[in-house]
Amino acid sequence: MDLEKLAEDIKTWGKALGFQQVGITDIDLSQHEKFLQDWLDKGYHGEMDYMETRGMMRARPDELVPGTLRCISVRMDYLPPNAQFARTLKDKNKGYISRYALGRDYHKVIRNRLKKLGQQISEHVEAFQSRPFVDSAPILEHAVAEKAGLGWTGKHSLTLNSQAGSWFFLGELLINIPLPIDSPVEEQCGSCVACMTICPTQAIVEPYVVDARRCISYLTIELNGAIPEEFRPLIGNRVYGCDDCQLICPWNKFAKTTSESDFHPRTQLTNQDLLDLFNWDETAFLKNTEGSAIRRIGFEKWQRNLAVSLGNAPYSDSILDALQHRLSEAETTVSELVKEHINWAISQQKFRRDEDPPTANERKTLRLIRSVEKGMPRDA
Repeated sequence: MDLEKLAEDIKTWGKALGFQQVGITDIDLSQHEKFLQDWLDKGYHGEMDYMETRGMMRARPDELVPGTLRCISVRMDYLPPNAQFARTLKDKNKGYISRYALGRDYHKVIRNRLKKLGQQISEHVEAFQSRPFVDSAPILEHAVAEKAGLGWTGKHSLTLNSQAGSWFFLGELLINIPLPIDSPVEEQCGSCVACMTICPTQAIVEPYVVDARRCISYLTIELNGAIPEEFRPLIGNRVYGCDDCQLICPWNKFAKTTSESDFHPRTQLTNQDLLDLFNWDETAFLKNTEGSAIRRIGFEKWQRNLAVSLGNAPYSDSILDALQHRLSEAETTVSELVKEHINWAISQQKFRRDEDPPTANERKTLRLIRSVEKGMPRDA
């Protein structure tokens, strides 16, 4: 078997399947084991117990899939045309959803492509075995991508590519043939600390180290209980995930837009008012998040996150009314977790109202607007 030619063919087949880059590496990740253990010992994984349960397996792919000799690492761009991230983030009445979650669930898309790649390789190699993974197994995917030459690990712990920034997904195909491996690229963050500086909760506690317990993505997605009060005001209008460290990264000026329609934003999730999202019942939530990564957090955490963002929004009679109305349903339809966050949001809205009460003319205008909205005559 000509392994050099096979490796080149695999990269060609991968790109034909929609991957922007394909790299190959061995499975020796032992240099990351001490870093991983220190991270776990400090409790930076928070409630993600599976991180500790699987322990060093994350750095030992052959323990995950016995017989593994190489890992094929792939990346797929997900930045859509006309992304307009900052516009939604700046409008505090809009719900900001992390870019990766606005389209179809990437786990399914990339896993299916990796599976097809494995099938294509098996047509040319006897006794070939492979297993695809996309955030679905204990693998140090960024370390693998770095070793396979897809980029370097930035100070925010994400993979950076000098020609594509960081707006891309990663996936791995573990295989049992000794293909030639690719070389890592040079780290190019230099003295830049923009991602560390901009992080709203200062979750990047030192270069390349993220304390998940402070990270907004963790707080709004992985955390199952109450969001600590110290972080609630810092979350702003981010209702699912956070992109700040990527938005500020200078390398993302080189990011390429995706041609994958599956990753284009869904209308019902894009640029939506917080109140409109908060008014979804569970049926609407399940319908509007069908096939989306958002669905996995469940309706309860969705409501929790929206309550926090409404508490951070500029004062509005409509917001306060909606929160109080939802609280009145607490006996039958609202969990204690959501109720706690609604109470917090109400207190924030009332504080903002009392701190800067409207003038007489503003009150008159607000009454007029409400009367018109209710279909009442202007002189009522």
